Amino acid sequence: MDAAAEEKFLDKLLEDLENDKLVLPTLPEVALRVRDTLEDEDSSLMDVAKIITSDAALSARMIQVSNSPLLRAANPIESVEAAVTRMGSNMIRNLVTSMVMEQMFQATSDVTDKRLRKIWEHSTEVAAIAHALASQFTKLQPEQAMLAGLVHDIGALPILTRAEDHPELLEDEATLDRIIENVHTTIGAEILRKWNFPEELIAVAEQHEDLDRNSDNGPDYVDVVIVANLQSLIDSKHRHTEVDWNTVPAFAKLGLQADVSVVDMDETNANIEAARAALS
Repeated sequence: MDAAAEEKFLDKLLEDLENDKLVLPTLPEVALRVRDTLEDEDSSLMDVAKIITSDAALSARMIQVSNSPLLRAANPIESVEAAVTRMGSNMIRNLVTSMVMEQMFQATSDVTDKRLRKIWEHSTEVAAIAHALASQFTKLQPEQAMLAGLVHDIGALPILTRAEDHPELLEDEATLDRIIENVHTTIGAEILRKWNFPEELIAVAEQHEDLDRNSDNGPDYVDVVIVANLQSLIDSKHRHTEVDWNTVPAFAKLGLQADVSVVDMDETNANIEAARAALS
């Protein structure tokens, strides 16, 4: 794809986003029902349990996670009702959303399927590291940090969907990478607004590529995902590995040395593996 065609594609993408004509991914129905029920003052956790129980795969995952090292349950949990009672509303909301996210990473062509699979794998890696960082180095909610990691690159999805109508773009990996890099944060933030996500998570989608970001408050979820994202890129050839991480404020906010691999730290590694298992 030549420069003029690339610019035309990008302009049309942003124009359609601004005019609400870009098809954005929607949250799976079960996640929406759980969220709506949790926000309903007349509903109880048992009502939430009924919704989760209606989805056999989700029910099994909830019980599995409840008994995993991620939650460190003292006694075995054998039912969805016991799981939701143990977790509480915030954790339920975040975990259910995290568990059904993979459903959105579906493609209609082999080329985009490969890319979506790669994005999902990266997102789960960042989510697992973010969970570990939040639980060990901040007072933030680990499950919220995990969800933040899962959605940080969500803006790439509608770009890839649109690219399926442009075979010449799908064949030009460098150009497609450049387009995704340029606008996935803008589109990602808009997706999370459509999903009524909290501002702290919208900020993650919008600002996680800004390595110079140095907010007054901190550490926050953006800081956690910036560090998790960079940690996931160790030993890769990504352009972020060429940056001096000692200049990235997010590391200092978490009290971490930029040259330390959290994946190699025993306690953090165990937490990462537990979170990764919960997402697989």
